[in-house]
Amino acid sequence: MADDAIQRESMEYDLVIVGGGPAGLSAAIRAKQLAQEAGEDIEVVVIEKGGEIGAHILSGVVMDPVGLDKLIPDWRTRDDRPLKTEVTGDKFKFLGPNGEADISWLPMPGFMKNHGNFTGSLANVARWLGQEAENMGVEVFPGFAASDLVLGENGEVKGIVAGVMGIAADGSHKADYEPGMELLGKYVLFAEGARGSLTKQLIAKYNLDEGRDPQKFGIGLKELWSIPEEQFNEGYVQHTMGWPLDNKTGGGSFLYHFRDNGEPFVSVGFVVHLNYENPYISPYQEFQRFKHHPSVLPHLQGGKRVAYGARAITEGGFQSVPKLAFPGGALIGCGAGFVNVPRIKGSHNAILTGMMGAEAAYAAIKGGRQGDVLTDYEEAYKASSVYKELKQVRNVKPLWSKLGTAIGIPLGGLEMWISSLFGGFSFFGTLSHGKTDAAALKPAKKFKPIEYPKPDGVISFDKLTNVSFTNTYHGEDQPVHLVVKDMALQKASEHDVYAGPSARYCPAGVYEWIEEGGELKFQINSQNCIHCKTCDIKDPNLNINWTVPEGGGGPAYPNM
Repeated sequence: MADDAIQRESMEYDLVIVGGGPAGLSAAIRAKQLAQEAGEDIEVVVIEKGGEIGAHILSGVVMDPVGLDKLIPDWRTRDDRPLKTEVTGDKFKFLGPNGEADISWLPMPGFMKNHGNFTGSLANVARWLGQEAENMGVEVFPGFAASDLVLGENGEVKGIVAGVMGIAADGSHKADYEPGMELLGKYVLFAEGARGSLTKQLIAKYNLDEGRDPQKFGIGLKELWSIPEEQFNEGYVQHTMGWPLDNKTGGGSFLYHFRDNGEPFVSVGFVVHLNYENPYISPYQEFQRFKHHPSVLPHLQGGKRVAYGARAITEGGFQSVPKLAFPGGALIGCGAGFVNVPRIKGSHNAILTGMMGAEAAYAAIKGGRQGDVLTDYEEAYKASSVYKELKQVRNVKPLWSKLGTAIGIPLGGLEMWISSLFGGFSFFGTLSHGKTDAAALKPAKKFKPIEYPKPDGVISFDKLTNVSFTNTYHGEDQPVHLVVKDMALQKASEHDVYAGPSARYCPAGVYEWIEEGGELKFQINSQNCIHCKTCDIKDPNLNINWTVPEGGGGPAYPNM
């Protein structure tokens, strides 16, 4: 929480929004729309830790346009629209080590099909929404990290601290030190995305996860490839499951052909569910060898990788959505966990929940309220298409986790059919996710190390080379933002029991165990961090706390 001893200037707004992604920007736009419709004004600010809007946004993406259609009904007819490639071909395959089975013919509920959806860059969607918000009078501040909460006398959220700069690695103040500013609002909406640092504090402070299952996560890794025109198939979408993951490890892939500014691109990516048991699994290495499969390789040959990135994905769905409102604010978007796992889609629900949060906040402000609980938002969510969609697929992830890919996925498909036909009914009721992803990891002695193939430098790449394609930068002389709570525990457990999985689950080469002076040292290369949050999720003791570095640090994703 904010240090009362530090003197900060403050700015007051009606609505403060933390996070410049689809949810936060949609909330800002919707609040301004409502004010314009009423012939009034509302002061709205959006804070974004990335150096620009879109810098930290990474997704496949195949977007269900339902959210954009509702927010900006004329977006499809505009010359500057951010998504122009509509899905024209949709394949779903099960992969073996050397072959594939096309299972696109399997009967699936209508919402599982991708025709009518759009593919492209979610980062560019965010940039477009950011411009829309600014055009409507929203103050948008990129490069400002929200590092702390400002609380009122009764424990309500009054605002956030943003823009703290100039603290040296040893904690001293450099010449350019800035204590940051308090941005105060009648309500504060948090749209930090998966495993947001302030969102995590809010969930704990207000017991928002009481009566809910633990949130579940995956890690999504992605490369953007520029490919020759002759092998481009505009609008083609391909998803797979199976190889290279074993039956007990959930996950799958995506591959999308889209055009940006006339240039043909392929987005190729891989998702690994973070409830895997084997500490020797490396999601990054699984992704790299996946690209050599005969079902994938022809899409990439002759092309060149132009960008790389990774990000945690909320996967708990219906069972894990926390209470959304608390005194003074609410959670919107993927920070609250509205991703539909079998669809691999969440951006449409992020936009819709951002709108719902804004509508509840606007009504409260115009009613003369501030700092109370936005119960209207909770009620709107429970009556929404988002709630209905998540309820229909609520048991797919638990069945997959408990029964494995071979049995869990067919049973989950049947479950979706029944649930979609009978208004969310399930023979299973609502299955529990059980333990956290961190607790799912088992001791290394139960497994053998995995020998991954060496990258060829053409289709597959070593980790640090790929990190250079994230355009990541952090100032060197600042506190390490990856805080190990107990370094002795890290050695005794993470290393000695689990064989140092941090070096493998991290997609950016941040963590390594090195020998120094005859002793093992846990080295943290924080300059490499691409803000995926996997360490905060998967460390077996939850001993690593991801906190925000200075604003503007981290990746700078183009077209991702």
